[in-house]
Amino acid sequence: MKLASIHFYPVKSTAGHEVGEAEVQPWGLAGDRRYLVTDERGDVLTAREEPRLLACVARLDGDGLTLTGPHAAPLRVTPAEAMSTVTVGRTPVELTDCGDDAARWLSGLVGRPVRLKWLDDPTRRPVNPEYGRPGDRVSLADGYPLLLTSGASLAQLNDWIVETALERGEQAPEPLPMHRFRPNVVIDGVGTPFAEDKWERVRIGAVDFRVSKGCDRCVLTTIDTATYTKGKEPIRTLSRHRKRDGKVWFGINLIPDTPGRIAQGDSVTIL
Repeated sequence: MKLASIHFYPVKSTAGHEVGEAEVQPWGLAGDRRYLVTDERGDVLTAREEPRLLACVARLDGDGLTLTGPHAAPLRVTPAEAMSTVTVGRTPVELTDCGDDAARWLSGLVGRPVRLKWLDDPTRRPVNPEYGRPGDRVSLADGYPLLLTSGASLAQLNDWIVETALERGEQAPEPLPMHRFRPNVVIDGVGTPFAEDKWERVRIGAVDFRVSKGCDRCVLTTIDTATYTKGKEPIRTLSRHRKRDGKVWFGINLIPDTPGRIAQGDSVTIL
């Protein structure tokens, strides 16, 4: 097996970037999900509620980042404002506000008042203790430092989606792209679809990871990133083939045990 691609997302729920290599830190890939958007009440806002966030491209730029979107000129943002407490998942986390210019830019994109926040200290947020160790930390991802998916599992899911459509008298859809699932690492060469469900430890290149749990999927996977509209797939078909405990599952969450760098083409070993 090999590492087929690497992805990171500077601002939670905005467009991602594919890179040839990345630094693995204890809380995730370097630069991954260190920023997020909040609504006017101070609650986390994601593309589940505002799909237009996916039109925002955020690029890390020295000590800040540059936001690009279809509605306004690019904006360079440098966090330098007051801190506030934001509940991320179930954990209150102190985040730094990124100022009024960033707030206006993002509010113009989504059509309502929002603000941009930055996690200056990634050691601040613990992993769910039910699935991690006391020292495990995570940035602003949904729950765990990295998400792994496999090409074999996506191929099987796309076959199932076609079957579902034809059985319902619908036209066979185009295959879903992997970016719908917002992985950090994608593995090729897995012989059996969903074999990753049973993995406990993984080595990518020279970096070791623990598998914390499977990844239960939400409505975000149903959003077409070209039109920002929601459909039925893949939740409809996952509910038929991959439902347990009242949730649907695709991919696995990883916690790094060793720091280091990973690169596209690295070997992948199950430990």
